[in-house]
Amino acid sequence: MKALRAVDVRGVWGTVLLPIDDGGAIGWERLAAQVDTLVASGVDGVYAHGTAGEFHALTEDEFDGVNETLATRCEAAGLPFQIGGSHPATPVMMSRIRRAASLEPGAVQVILPDWVPLNDDEVVRFLAGAAEAAGPVPLVLYNPPHAKTQVGPELLARAANGTPSLIGVKMAGGDEDWYTAMTESAGDLSIFVPGHLLATGIARGAHGSYSNVAAMSPRGAVAWYRLMTTDPEDALDLEARIAEFFHRHIAPLQAAGLSNPALDKFLATVGGWADIGTRLRWPASSAPGTAVAPARADAHRLLPELFPA
Repeated sequence: MKALRAVDVRGVWGTVLLPIDDGGAIGWERLAAQVDTLVASGVDGVYAHGTAGEFHALTEDEFDGVNETLATRCEAAGLPFQIGGSHPATPVMMSRIRRAASLEPGAVQVILPDWVPLNDDEVVRFLAGAAEAAGPVPLVLYNPPHAKTQVGPELLARAANGTPSLIGVKMAGGDEDWYTAMTESAGDLSIFVPGHLLATGIARGAHGSYSNVAAMSPRGAVAWYRLMTTDPEDALDLEARIAEFFHRHIAPLQAAGLSNPALDKFLATVGGWADIGTRLRWPASSAPGTAVAPARADAHRLLPELFPA
């Protein structure tokens, strides 16, 4: 697969979610079928080992198995893909980056080492080292709100200057001032924001999303992104209704202590586009099955655009 440039990383990307069986093992046939469905959905790319992919709960053999499944199918379809090389332990992460890069994805996603916060020099040093491990494959930095080290626009610009192969970031977004600062400091990077905030993000200068909306409906998320380019006002109206759905059905699960992987698997089960299920790897808690049917009914009522025939 051709290495991506920042200008290539755009639109809606779908994530690989782990189908877990009753014994806690990955359902590999279900995983392969899920990737096939994502590839056929019209998304701009597919990635593995984000937070929702439970990268922190995989053995190294499982990590490699997911990568092979993703790479084989995306290469056959000519669809861009990215592999997350992340792990809480830095030496393991560097090994994952090297193995991921050997499959020649469009980019490798990385987090920052996450046991103790890093100072600015350490952030720059780590990304340079990660780039060396990835070789000719570019990097995308994943810096979620729960990361111990938060990277602001100025530090991001410094890191990008020190690591030319850093082509993008995925972050939680922010207010208008945040977007202005990102555009001024790191405007050459591809900026990805949460899926449910994408219409606002695009209007303010973001370029796409590694999308939780695509977790619920890949085809619907693609249709919504296209709407952002043709009818931004209608796209913002749909974003407001997505927010209402999230307030009704996602916020209560968050308040009950469920993790982002649990929420994304719940969304996928509500959408029903693949056989994924709500179960997470031990010891994580999963969303209750009883919450699926009410959420599905509201999703189709509030968000019909996300469920094209």
